[in-house]
Amino acid sequence: MQSIQTTRLSSKGQIIIPKAIRALHGWENGQEFLVEETEQGILLRPYKPTNLPKTTLSQVAGCLKHRYQGKPKTLEEMDEAIAQGILDSWQ
Repeated sequence: MQSIQTTRLSSKGQIIIPKAIRALHGWENGQEFLVEETEQGILLRPYKPTNLPKTTLSQVAGCLKHRYQGKPKTLEEMDEAIAQGILDSWQ
């Protein structure tokens, strides 16, 4: 599937990918590309970021593995444990 067509670099440094190639790959306005310099020239690869929805800790905390079976610690107890850990690391 090799298609060779010509295009031109604009005064703004932009290159237009020919419509037939965009249609073949399903690329639409706003498509991002990774640009890689190779020995043969420039390689453009479509960039497909993961479109995972934004979540909060409370939405995903249930999937976290834990082994602690005791009573949950208070913020004060956690702060004390952190402070003690810092002190222990300095001794």
